Amino acid sequence: MRLSRHIATDETGVAAIETAFALPILIVMIWMFVQLAQVYRALAGMQQGLGEGARYATLCLTPTAAAGCSRPSTDSIKQKINDSVYGIAPGTFTVSDPVLGTSGTGKYYDLKVAYSQPTTLLLFDAPTVNVSRTKRVWVAG
Repeated sequence: MRLSRHIATDETGVAAIETAFALPILIVMIWMFVQLAQVYRALAGMQQGLGEGARYATLCLTPTAAAGCSRPSTDSIKQKINDSVYGIAPGTFTVSDPVLGTSGTGKYYDLKVAYSQPTTLLLFDAPTVNVSRTKRVWVAG
């Protein structure tokens, strides 16, 4: 009877047991926040790349009175976007070819960047994060 009362009221080692249960969960949550930060940085890099590509697409490369402006080629716009995107290593960026379209008398480029990052929860794989951003840029006719 005395031994059972002693065991029931003895709290030595409780903090170590609680820490043993909580610490793995805390570590996995911190790792998830790190991976989410990587995705947010990649989103910022995608916006940077799309902005640079859009600015470049609107340039008038060789202005002449007779011919007007010549637009940059789709390959050079894609290269400008590729040079400008940034992010963290585990993911991959995919820059689609710019698509030239018309609406009435106006012309535009549709620019698109996609990002894919496999995630992990340290002990097992988690879903792959896929995000994409598009931008429509009106250019001189």
